[in-house]
Amino acid sequence: MTYLRLLRPGFWIAVVSGALAAGCAVGLMATSAWLISRAALHPPVLHLMVAIVAVRAFGVGRGVLRYVERLTGHDAALRALGSMRVRLFTHLARVAPAGLAAYRRADLAQRLAADVDAVLDLLTRVLLPYAVALVVGTGSVLLVGALSPIAGGTLAAGILLVGVGVPLLQSRAARRADGRLAPLRGELATGAADLLQGLPDLIAYGAVADRLEKLARIGAELRQAERRSSRMAGLAAAGTALATGLSLVVGLAAGAVAVRSGALSGELLAVVVLTPLAVFETIGALPAAAQRFAACRAAMGRLSEVLSTVPPVTEPASPVTVPTGPHTLRLTGVGAAWRPGRPVLRDFDLTLAPGDRVALVGPSGSGKSTVAALLVRFVDPTAGQITLDGVDYRRIPADRVRRVVGYLPEDAHLFDTTIAANLRVARPGATDDELFSALTQARLGEWVAGLPAGLETPVGEHGMALSGGERRRLALARALLADFEILILDEPTEHLDEATAAALTRDLLAAAGARTVLLITHRPDLADQVDRVVRLGGIVPAGRRSKSAPAPTQTRGLVADRE
Repeated sequence: MTYLRLLRPGFWIAVVSGALAAGCAVGLMATSAWLISRAALHPPVLHLMVAIVAVRAFGVGRGVLRYVERLTGHDAALRALGSMRVRLFTHLARVAPAGLAAYRRADLAQRLAADVDAVLDLLTRVLLPYAVALVVGTGSVLLVGALSPIAGGTLAAGILLVGVGVPLLQSRAARRADGRLAPLRGELATGAADLLQGLPDLIAYGAVADRLEKLARIGAELRQAERRSSRMAGLAAAGTALATGLSLVVGLAAGAVAVRSGALSGELLAVVVLTPLAVFETIGALPAAAQRFAACRAAMGRLSEVLSTVPPVTEPASPVTVPTGPHTLRLTGVGAAWRPGRPVLRDFDLTLAPGDRVALVGPSGSGKSTVAALLVRFVDPTAGQITLDGVDYRRIPADRVRRVVGYLPEDAHLFDTTIAANLRVARPGATDDELFSALTQARLGEWVAGLPAGLETPVGEHGMALSGGERRRLALARALLADFEILILDEPTEHLDEATAAALTRDLLAAAGARTVLLITHRPDLADQVDRVVRLGGIVPAGRRSKSAPAPTQTRGLVADRE
């Protein structure tokens, strides 16, 4: 990720404003020093008027220009930060869910929050201070050097020491510490999230202490890295103070020699001595900026890692428009893999004609959910072909496919908001009547109507305020509201007894109406409710699997018509 892509016009306005503000600070110090020295000789007041006006102008200008710098700099940084977040979320939408398998949720959230905030620090605390220091430092060296070459050279050496030497040494010493801060924070966030989510199971198995000990170790490593980083910051501050002091002492000595020889007037001696104080007020921020850059670089590297994730689906260069109307889906000799070299589906055939009710049955790990992912273009096949009305899937944009094919996963997510807001995810402009129509089809209409808050009833985090059956039906109502023509139901009866599962399946299929339905399940007993059963992995009844039965990853499609 190139840092220049983050720079906006407002950033350069901030650089100019910051340089002028720092220049006003240097001018204020130099002019004040000359004015005080000159006034001590009691010249006519008119001889001091220009300096008096300049002091006022520099004083007012410094405050105004500093305000402009902060305003424009932070505006540019916040815009860049917002652009980065949009870019990240857009990319995540392209690669999810298959492309995010390598990331833990808490770690990904840490990257989207704390690491993205590094963009703000990079612009306002790293690039901006260095750009301003470059301009002001050069101008100050030229000013002091014109009065005393030795003092100017000393000031230049001090600026290089504080602005380049100290940061380089600090960066080399603190690179390991600062580079570990972002990953350690990600590990800590992931561990804390796992602890909170799995707390009931951890308590039941007496494993809380082990998890707390692991978090404590990560916390100790994080504190150690932060202490090392703080130690480097302290050494950098000491180096800055030392360079400032040496510049003052050498400037005073060189100026005194110049005054004695007549090369420099007495009132200009104060300018030579005091100007470095104002210069190092700006230059002194560079070691901290360099240290912050190490942390920003680590964070930007983690963001680049996310942005470099290759989308599992290739969008067509010349997309094809699919005609409206009943659609036929066909999979021919399809193979698929979530990771290279590890196929989970081989030579699979399936046809879904308009109005079909098909059950895809197989044991866990046989590739049922992979078939669903293929049908909604979460992943592309590694072999074979998928067509929609005879058009190759790869020639159809993924978002167009997902307007036709809807997927109701086993763990459909419910947002921590109201019933209405969860439903309107599928159709933002839906009216209350349309919401109730979808709820009625999912057999939830009467229940929602009887709630005190009705559609505005909160469902809780992950829908925990609802029962398992209510969560599934609400997710189904959302899918029905989206009005997909082909609906994939993935394990809708998981964790239910046979009678409840059969009743829920009847309700789901009835609610689907004339839509084409693919019911994914590992329960063969639901086969009598569909038109056709496709078996994956060579299902063998419990207790009768032989040694020659194919492994779950050896997938073949066996079609059995309902008798």
